[in-house]
Amino acid sequence: MTAPTTTRVQQHTKARVNERIREQIERNITYYACIDGKEDGALDARLRELDHEWDIERLLEANAASFFLLGLVLGIFVHAVWFLLPVAVAAFLLQHAIQGWCPPVPVFRRLGIRAAAEIDAERYALKVLRGDFDEALRTAYGSCADKAARLLESVER
Repeated sequence: MTAPTTTRVQQHTKARVNERIREQIERNITYYACIDGKEDGALDARLRELDHEWDIERLLEANAASFFLLGLVLGIFVHAVWFLLPVAVAAFLLQHAIQGWCPPVPVFRRLGIRAAAEIDAERYALKVLRGDFDEALRTAYGSCADKAARLLESVER
C-alpha cells in the first residue's frame, strides 16, 4: 500500500516524463564535467541553485496549505460549501503521503518539478566533480568513528 519514500513519486510518473527529467540531469552534469573549471565559480553557483530548488514535496505542501487556507477563508466569508476544499486538500495530501501520488503530481512532473532524490543525484554528482569526497575516500587512517565523521563531513559540504 505504501511506496518507498525515495522513489514513490517516480513510480507514479509516466516513464517518458521520468526519462525527460533524467536526461536533463545528465545534460546538467555533462555541462559541468566539460567546463572543468573554465568558468570560475560556475559549479559552486549551480550547487547553490540546487540548494534552493523546490522539490515536488515542498511544492505540494505549499500549494496544499494555500488551498486549505483559501477554503477556510471562503467558507467563513462566502459560503459554507467552501469548507469542502480543505477536506479535499487533506485527502489529497494523505493519498500522496501513502502512495506518492495525488492529482497535481502528474502536472508538476510534466512541468519538470523534480523529486528530492533527483535533485540530490545531480547535487552529489557535481560534488564528486568538485572533489568534495576525494579526501574522505583517500584517508584510510583512524578509527571507524573518525572515518565516519570524515565521510559525513564530506557529504554535508
